Amino acid sequence: MIDISDAWVADLAAHAEACYPAECCGLVVRSGDQVAYRPCANVAQRGQSEFEIDPRDWAAAEDSGEILAVCHSHPDESANPSMADRVMCERSGLPWIIIGWPSQVVKRADPTGWSAPLVGREFHHGVLDCYTLIQDYYRTELGLTLPDFARVDGWWERGQNLYRENFAAAGFTEVNDLPQVHDVILMQVRSDVENHAAVVLAGGQILHHLHGRLSCRDVYGGYWQRVTRTVLRHNSLLAGAAA
Repeated sequence: MIDISDAWVADLAAHAEACYPAECCGLVVRSGDQVAYRPCANVAQRGQSEFEIDPRDWAAAEDSGEILAVCHSHPDESANPSMADRVMCERSGLPWIIIGWPSQVVKRADPTGWSAPLVGREFHHGVLDCYTLIQDYYRTELGLTLPDFARVDGWWERGQNLYRENFAAAGFTEVNDLPQVHDVILMQVRSDVENHAAVVLAGGQILHHLHGRLSCRDVYGGYWQRVTRTVLRHNSLLAGAAA
């Protein structure tokens, strides 16, 4: 258990102020009888709107004691946890402490088994994006766990083609027939490579998550058909697959 202590919260606030307008991040660590806030370096691509704790700082915190909580700031925003915060809180298995700056309001999120809805989830690349939507769909609807792949935002502009390079490792095979329910379609959206993916639903619809938008269902036709390049089927759904 962890209490929101005036002493270490004051240190978190000082760190938030020093990093403003970028996000600060750090860890609450117990060493012996002492509980303290340890500032960490934010190595995220877009430090003003996201955070990633430097792995070296995390390792040093683990060496010094027990990590009790993950902390970060929301510059010029509410301290309420975003959907991405809640997803990562669940993954970490630790409480998350968020401070709004300059409001200095402090909020806490705890792992409770929460998962983002398939429709209406916020976009956050690598946490809630078109691939994590496919992962969550396959887990909730088919009981299948798809592997995760490290990816940097804008990978399609960096000479990478991650869907093409990794679909076989994720358990998919390219097929030449019409899309069926549960198939994944790869699309090319204002890009030189396939950089967007959707799951085929019943009734001629798709489920997808565009960059900067909420995840949604769309009618599969018109623009989405024109930008489709590849149809993928999970190996477990191929004709002749073992039941």
